[in-house]
Amino acid sequence: MARQAQSALIQVRLDESVKNKADALFADLGFDTPTAIRIFLNQAIRRGGMPFEVAKPQPNAETMAAILNGMEILPKRYSSFRELRSEAEAELRAEEADEI
Repeated sequence: MARQAQSALIQVRLDESVKNKADALFADLGFDTPTAIRIFLNQAIRRGGMPFEVAKPQPNAETMAAILNGMEILPKRYSSFRELRSEAEAELRAEEADEI
């Protein structure tokens, strides 16, 4: 007599908009979400890992250039509030001297 596989329940909490988008995507592919999840899990078991590449995002050249450009235009950094205040007071004194 063949042994029948027991089923198990998995519950996952996620953002409702993510669920709705996933439901719509899988419906377009002809699946419901539980079937898509079963496919994912079976593929992970067959591969012995994730069924897709998992890596930290690496910015492309255009994004990296924008990041570096943004770093160049960052305002000056101060090591302390006292340093900031001293520079601000010097600028104010210079402006006041120009007005006279």
